[in-house]
Amino acid sequence: MFGYDVFLASKGIIRHPVLSGLMAIAIALGIAFFMAILTIGTSLKTNPLPHKNDVLFRVQLDAGDPNRQSNDPRSRPHQLTYIDAIALMREAAAARQSAMFSTIAIIRPEQTEIPFEVTGRAVYGDFFAMFDAPFKHGGPWDDNAEENRERVVVLAESLSERMFGDDNPTGQHITLKEELFRVVGVLEDWDLVPRVYDFQWESPEQSFVPFTTAAEMEFRRTGSTNCWQPIPNGGLQGFLASECTWIQFWIELDEPSERSDYLNFLDAYATQQKSLGRFQRPLNNAIQTIDEWAVYIRVVDEGIWITGLIALLFLVVCIVNTIGLLLAKFLSRTRELAIHRALGATRGELIGRFLVEAGCIGFAGGIVGLLFAWLGLLGIRVLLRGDDAVHHITQLDIPLALLTVLLGIVVSLAASIYPAWRSSRTTPANLLRGV
Repeated sequence: MFGYDVFLASKGIIRHPVLSGLMAIAIALGIAFFMAILTIGTSLKTNPLPHKNDVLFRVQLDAGDPNRQSNDPRSRPHQLTYIDAIALMREAAAARQSAMFSTIAIIRPEQTEIPFEVTGRAVYGDFFAMFDAPFKHGGPWDDNAEENRERVVVLAESLSERMFGDDNPTGQHITLKEELFRVVGVLEDWDLVPRVYDFQWESPEQSFVPFTTAAEMEFRRTGSTNCWQPIPNGGLQGFLASECTWIQFWIELDEPSERSDYLNFLDAYATQQKSLGRFQRPLNNAIQTIDEWAVYIRVVDEGIWITGLIALLFLVVCIVNTIGLLLAKFLSRTRELAIHRALGATRGELIGRFLVEAGCIGFAGGIVGLLFAWLGLLGIRVLLRGDDAVHHITQLDIPLALLTVLLGIVVSLAASIYPAWRSSRTTPANLLRGV
């Protein structure tokens, strides 16, 4: 019976190609707009380290301006001062921890005189294991390198190939800030998008150096710096001793149950700093998982939700238009309905046949909508110059592609319910009079 209904549906579509095409295109446009926005919104919320979400935490100390007293969670500084970052690293209250900040430096291979600029990050050695950074050659530096402020560096694979070709560069040297740095490791291509440790959508940095080395050498910072009081005189040492927040701090615990213990440790540290006259606000410290941090800093802001709502409303408009087109199409088939009813077809059977026909149109609309969505995302990628991050958030994956086609069928079936019911209500006698 279903096969026969599909045969009749194909005949109905062929008999009214213009109406059928308009319905498929209306469905396709609504679905394409909606799915493009859904793809971008879903990609922005994706956690690339879901298996570590319960043990990896961003640390916040409420060491802000005392003149702005507030217990509002959003009033906490996003970053730490150098004083606090070094103190927390020294305490080592977590299984792994790393203070960090982003940098830009001029780099030059040992074999050439042509310098170029690369992005980088100053981190502690634990950083690589915390964020599952895969090594192709070598490995991270040890604690002694950090303590002795050694000139060592870990390179991204793309930068290593640019300077050393396919050779293993471990033990080779490059020049950073006019000083020689020894290569201790090379990372494989690292698909960490977004970079959750700083929630950026660009590709991971090209070079990684010890935090203490970068601070001592005054590597140029690219992140934000917020100060609630003047910086003391004294150049670098004055800045490092200031109340300026500019350092991100992440920890990894052995078990999720240790979260409350670490928070108690932070409160104890803050209380100690209060006694020294530094922290002057009520205790409002926090550690947040990757997912919690994404919500806290509003990774997916109101703009994407508003756009999503507009896309949904556009889809509703397309459904309404499809209802009108289906109603016109079904009611125009008086002769066909009369013959089927005269041959004993019930209202339920007629409704079923109309739904099958609408489902076929919806399937076609879903396929075309998938094509439109892909073209739209491709256009966004071209407009934004198609770097790795843009490619990530505009990637229509297989589950979303299948959902697009399924949504086309569901939308068409939903739109056809009223036209099918309305068309089937006419009595056989009235139908025959219209023949």
